Amino acid sequence: MNKVAIFNHKGGVGKTTLTVNLAIELAASGKRVLLVDTDPQCNLTSYLFEDSVVDDLLDNSDTKNGRTIWSALKPVVEGIGDIWEIEPYETAFENLYLIPGDIRLSEFEAELTDYWSQCLQRKTRGFRGTSALKSVVMNAGSRLNIDYVFYDVGPNIGPLNRIVLLDCDYFIVAVACDLFSLRALRTLGRSLARWIDEWKVISELAPAEIEILGGKPKLLGFIPQNFRVYGGRLVGAHSATLPRLTKDIQSQVVSVLSRTDPSLISETSGTQLGAVKDFGSRVSVSLAQGVPLSDVGTSDQRAEAQRAFAEIARNVVLRVEG
Repeated sequence: MNKVAIFNHKGGVGKTTLTVNLAIELAASGKRVLLVDTDPQCNLTSYLFEDSVVDDLLDNSDTKNGRTIWSALKPVVEGIGDIWEIEPYETAFENLYLIPGDIRLSEFEAELTDYWSQCLQRKTRGFRGTSALKSVVMNAGSRLNIDYVFYDVGPNIGPLNRIVLLDCDYFIVAVACDLFSLRALRTLGRSLARWIDEWKVISELAPAEIEILGGKPKLLGFIPQNFRVYGGRLVGAHSATLPRLTKDIQSQVVSVLSRTDPSLISETSGTQLGAVKDFGSRVSVSLAQGVPLSDVGTSDQRAEAQRAFAEIARNVVLRVEG
């Protein structure tokens, strides 16, 4: 089971769209994929399920029939027991499963800072709370014989994203082709390095019988998004920012992480996994209809989208599985 997050703390870089389309492509190739919606805004869940279904999930998440990520974590947050075993939902796509998000996940996030402090005090409650999400995902993934887990994360560097990234085996940086995204890379690299260094200290304090986070997310590569092409050429500000991405990923992320732990970096870490250009209004159509971008637009546009995500999927498998 390979756990992956597509991460950037800057909003508007298309993480959810990329996560869903990549997961669908991997599932179509025969991989068994589990999506985990860890963004309290539930954008990924809303992508795959109709509004009425999402409303029902959220209305019942606090009951004995709840099946959202909050339903599983609630006993830990409330201090009344261990995680609740939930069964992921089948989606409309073969081999693709979902643990739905929940707005109440913010309550779990509010406890995570305290759990982190308790870990430093060698308190069992801290380690159990910090690893609760991992336990939910591992248990569900094992039952379904999952090959790939994809976390969908919110655009921040808060305590919830910290434990998600530290649980992942791999992460991918999604970057919009604008100056704001380039500037955000510095914070991204430093934050990840700090989390990893802090977890090294914490993991040495953990009791032997407690399952803890792996703490070694490896960089698979990056994916530039939302750039515009006309006549085969980049246009506007994208023509200036896209060529800078490789250089900035190398200096702001790869180099920083390699100083923290060289094992997190490979020869391909600082390279592209693929590229996703600006698909314009087709993105909102795919979201509204709950279908991949390869099912939206003209036949040429559909083929173009399918090629883009198929390339990323192939490169992910190649870099993860060799």
